[in-house]
Amino acid sequence: MPAAARKTPARPNPARELVFGSLWEYDPAPETADPRLKRRYDLFINGRFVPPRKGRYLPSINPATEARLAEIAQADASDVDAACKAAHKAFTQVWSRMPGQERGKYLYRIARLLQDHARELAVAETLDGGKPIKESRDFDVPMAAAHFFYHAGWADKLEHLASGRSLAPHGVVGQVIPWNFPLLMLAWKIAPALAAGNCVVLKPAETTSITALKFGEICQEAGLPDGVVNIVSGAGETGAAVVRHPLVSKVAFTGSTEVGRLILRSLADTEKKLTLELGGKAANIVFEDAPLDQAVEGVVNGIFFNQGHVCCAGSRLLVQEGVADEVFARLKRRIAVLRVGDPLDKNTDLGAIHSAEQLDKINELVKSGVEEGAVKHDNGCRLPAKGWFFRPTLFTGVSMSHRIAREEIFGPVLSILTFRTLEEAVEKANNTRYGLSAGVWTDKGSRILKMSTLLKAGVVWANTYHKFDPTSPFGGFKESGFGREGGKQGLLDYLKVA
Repeated sequence: MPAAARKTPARPNPARELVFGSLWEYDPAPETADPRLKRRYDLFINGRFVPPRKGRYLPSINPATEARLAEIAQADASDVDAACKAAHKAFTQVWSRMPGQERGKYLYRIARLLQDHARELAVAETLDGGKPIKESRDFDVPMAAAHFFYHAGWADKLEHLASGRSLAPHGVVGQVIPWNFPLLMLAWKIAPALAAGNCVVLKPAETTSITALKFGEICQEAGLPDGVVNIVSGAGETGAAVVRHPLVSKVAFTGSTEVGRLILRSLADTEKKLTLELGGKAANIVFEDAPLDQAVEGVVNGIFFNQGHVCCAGSRLLVQEGVADEVFARLKRRIAVLRVGDPLDKNTDLGAIHSAEQLDKINELVKSGVEEGAVKHDNGCRLPAKGWFFRPTLFTGVSMSHRIAREEIFGPVLSILTFRTLEEAVEKANNTRYGLSAGVWTDKGSRILKMSTLLKAGVVWANTYHKFDPTSPFGGFKESGFGREGGKQGLLDYLKVA
């Protein structure tokens, strides 16, 4: 028993009682690093923080406490215009003329500064988005730095991306990122854009803009030339202004499929290049010969990481009938000990749901699952009285016609289906309008290779899940979007190839 553990009076959680015989609780282990939050965050345009021209600000709310963290500037079309003009000037006069080796130095400097400010950024990310601090600390911030390190190395080697082809940057790139991985999505987009020689106007999600605007401070500290990176916070109309601006030559969007459709339509009659990384309804497929302990951990990580707020979450479990009962029993035992609570506590496994609206959506889809005849199981833990939280939940008795098997829930809810043959598993896995990711669990390498060719998914993980690397391309098919981020393929999407 860890030194920090102590026995406490029983709480109403029969699942934990069943596992341990008696209940043990951990002492709180709060993260104490100072996030250095400001009361108000302005727009980052042309290397400086400037107030929005109309003086409008949005509140940024801590989803775990419902308390206001800061006020976030709301840019309008005139602010976006100023940012795009600054980016265009920086591109034509400075950044496009700079040797790749020199551009790489700036990216290396930013990567090191992300590491230097890691604890501050991790706490800010957790406060703003609700994810557990151990995820912000151990995944989001280190991976953001890794993307800048990786792309810094490419800045002076672009001619090797496509032998015999002519490569050139697009110019001004407009980027719109979602609320589930604010800092990491920023790194996924800005690092390759800068390495390729472009300048950037980025619009973060209106509810999670703090770390993006903190990144503006890092750009200043790194001495990045004015206008190379511009950050305009705001709501949907701000993103629309970025996408439509005539100086923007390429648009990169990560978010919902519905908004992706709108962007695609709005750019259909233009010459702007576009990449979309949208929603998903991934299948995690467990065969009878799979290492079940490893598979169960992978399934748990696949759906409960970041409270299920992941576009490539393994939200559908397809398990072969011969081991279905055993896998379900192990999953029930595993979720019984998942800790839901204060995201800043280092012992927390599931933090807060991002917003009241997202919690309502999760509740509505879970209710539909029950009404359509699926059987709901959760761990029965006591939720905090304040904030937006949801228990880790499993559904059995799910059919392909159920909404919970078809629609993206974007929460900690797993739908469990069974299959008998490989062909049936492939048919069920591909029976979705999405095609972002999938997981395969089996002891046979030949089966892994076969499944990787049959599954219509941009990423197929084998005997693991949610493994990301800056060198590996990520993206989807069908209504999960097009284009890639990461690796050589992702970098090529930020270049004109002739």
